[in-house]
Amino acid sequence: MRRSTPWLIVLPALFAAPLVADAQPVKIPRIGILSPSPISERAHLYEALRQGLRDLGYVEGQNIALEFRSAEDRTERLPDLAAELVRLRVDVIVAVGTPGPLAAHQATKTIPIVMPAAGDPVATGLVASLARPGGNVTGLSLLAPELGGKRLQLLKEAVPKVSRVAILWNPANPYPALVVRETEAAARTLGVQLQSLGVRGPDDFEHAFEAATRGRAGALITVEDPLTSSHRIRIADFTAKRRLPTMHGVREFVDAGGLMSYGANLADLYRRAATYVDKILKGAKPADLPVEQPTKFELVLNMKTAKALGLTFPPSILVRADQVIQ
Repeated sequence: MRRSTPWLIVLPALFAAPLVADAQPVKIPRIGILSPSPISERAHLYEALRQGLRDLGYVEGQNIALEFRSAEDRTERLPDLAAELVRLRVDVIVAVGTPGPLAAHQATKTIPIVMPAAGDPVATGLVASLARPGGNVTGLSLLAPELGGKRLQLLKEAVPKVSRVAILWNPANPYPALVVRETEAAARTLGVQLQSLGVRGPDDFEHAFEAATRGRAGALITVEDPLTSSHRIRIADFTAKRRLPTMHGVREFVDAGGLMSYGANLADLYRRAATYVDKILKGAKPADLPVEQPTKFELVLNMKTAKALGLTFPPSILVRADQVIQ
């Protein structure tokens, strides 16, 4: 009995050790979502991000948490919201558009930042190059300003008689300016008079619509941007009343009633952004993850809107359509 007494003391201690370890709370990664526009206006895109995370084994509330912060279309609020996410010590920030990553990058140079669909991250200083970002920012870029000219060409092909086209864009976002420049070059070649309509916030849309009416625009182009996207139904209502054919950068506008769109599929980009989050959480550094660009652009047509406008898409347009909404 004397020899076994030490074991009677040691064994309880051995069994107690794992119990103490198991009692420690498990820290789950927190992902900050920084959005210039209302969360509800991009709900389907955030669901695509969630789906991408689920495909990689992440379940919200179990092994990952999402912290949403929205500027509600007030870009000037982004720096404070980005600073708030930094104070929360989130593990990754998913920053939307170009204004989102710019605000997040200003707030932190250490927390990894993932762009689901930025404009030109090189020109705006977010990354050193697409192949070698070199800092704490990476993700996906919509960089294809030449699509501005292609969209005007497709619009002119669908509505051959149009000669005056208004272009709605956000000057507060650096990327749309590149698209507008390409559209202006195409307008000169196609003999189209282009009217620039700048909108920096929700209150600017009515003034832009009035200017388009005064300028007797025969069609409207919108440049993809969180601000214009969140007001796509408002834009569709205006153009329906004025019977204006429209061309857009993303299909969400066509789903809302626009005539046609040509560009990348945003939902696919947001799903793909989840792979960046996954790699970073597993130890990869943003500096070493090349920025991806879309390789496929889709042409989406709205037949119901075309019928309401009294338009018939020519076969040359229909044969190239990736999707036709009836």
